[in-house]
Amino acid sequence: MAKPPKPEAGASRRERLASFEAARKSEQRRRSMGLLAICVVLALALLAYPVYLFVQDHNARNATLKDFGTDLAGAGCSAPVENTATGNQNHVPDGTTVTYDRLPPDSGPHYGTPAPFTKHFYGTDRPAIETLVHNLEHGYTVAWYRPDAPSDQVNALQDIAKTFSGDNDDLANKFIAAPWTDAGFPAGKNIVLTHWYADPNDPTNTGKQKGIRQECGAVSGATIAEFMSNYPATDSPEPNGA
Repeated sequence: MAKPPKPEAGASRRERLASFEAARKSEQRRRSMGLLAICVVLALALLAYPVYLFVQDHNARNATLKDFGTDLAGAGCSAPVENTATGNQNHVPDGTTVTYDRLPPDSGPHYGTPAPFTKHFYGTDRPAIETLVHNLEHGYTVAWYRPDAPSDQVNALQDIAKTFSGDNDDLANKFIAAPWTDAGFPAGKNIVLTHWYADPNDPTNTGKQKGIRQECGAVSGATIAEFMSNYPATDSPEPNGA
């Protein structure tokens, strides 16, 4: 009986190499697919976050003031206080430190150029106090806030600021939120609303000008809406200033 031929050594080696190469390529494909899946997930995450921020920003810009913060009853606000205003058109050189009668100020001497109309919320980039007092003279409501206030309140104030547009033809958009980083902030309060009032029928009459302030324990869009309604930008020494 004839014996079957022995497999050639070269052929066996080729088969082993082919099997090894096939296994290696299969592993490379598996790793490549895994890496691709990771890249896809990361790409979707990177795309989703800006979309999320856009949606959040859009929602804030299209909301009303009363949608943010606590209600009137929960704000813990004192009644608005009226004081004699000072400093109308009293421009001091940039860099001068002004000592104000009340802290945060609601009127007083100030720098010659106000903060831009288009920005409504400041953090660590806040302009000088003397700059923002000039904004008060132009009819702004400046909401001074305690920088170490609870983050949810600061976030609510930031959302409130987003409801105001950069349209400088609309005096209702004259709002700025800015941190008070100096001493003198009222104890137990986290926000102070300020406005520089002048008789709209006689705005240059300094005898009728008043510094208005309202101190609150919590951020309240409803309170800000009421304050700005009672003390609009039109009732200020220079309502047409940007």
